[in-house]
Amino acid sequence: MNENNIHPTAIIGEEVKIGKGNTILPYTIIEGKVQLGDNNVIGPHVVIGCPATDTKHVDLKFGDSKVIIGNNNVIREFSVVEQPCYEEHTIIEDDVFIMQGVHVSHDVRVNRKCVITNTSVLAGIVKILEGANIAMACTVNQYTTIGQYSIVATNAACMKNVRPFSRYIPGRPVSVNEYAIEKFGFVKYRKEIEEYVLNGVFPHSKIISDIVNEFNYWVAKYGRQTY
Repeated sequence: MNENNIHPTAIIGEEVKIGKGNTILPYTIIEGKVQLGDNNVIGPHVVIGCPATDTKHVDLKFGDSKVIIGNNNVIREFSVVEQPCYEEHTIIEDDVFIMQGVHVSHDVRVNRKCVITNTSVLAGIVKILEGANIAMACTVNQYTTIGQYSIVATNAACMKNVRPFSRYIPGRPVSVNEYAIEKFGFVKYRKEIEEYVLNGVFPHSKIISDIVNEFNYWVAKYGRQTY
């Protein structure tokens, strides 16, 4: 604990394990089985590790499963990260930016370099894959997978999976997330990505096919339809 900057008003439970270099700001509560890595910034009035909000688990008991938060993340004020209750973990990997008032429900997985914007809600068992961007005030339905380097538009109610590298804007055809192609260094694969997003052509290069195969794994596991 001496290797971290923890405000005296923060409440840290007995089972919480914290790495080093973390900043935990006023009135935050971290409870239950939580593993927090290094160099994270946890804003004021954040709650991490609270029991799941699930109609089959209303007893508010802490289970044996764990919340795992990696390194170099920012979780801003009034956000919530719940315990899992169906799978082993609720996970936030590394270099994730969670803005104000975000609800990360039970069994959610947020992979590296994602951005979850203000007041968005990730329902139970949602998977947000690497580099995805959830815009302001989105709701993502349970068991939904948001593909790598995709973006979901402001105020969208996302009821289906979103393909990697795509833009989902309700009422419009799915399009290519050109910004992510530039930002994450996929320019040389642009035509291949466009063919996949717009025409469903499976990519031939290993780097892009690996991305699509990971997305397809989660889609097959939960059975949701895809936009």
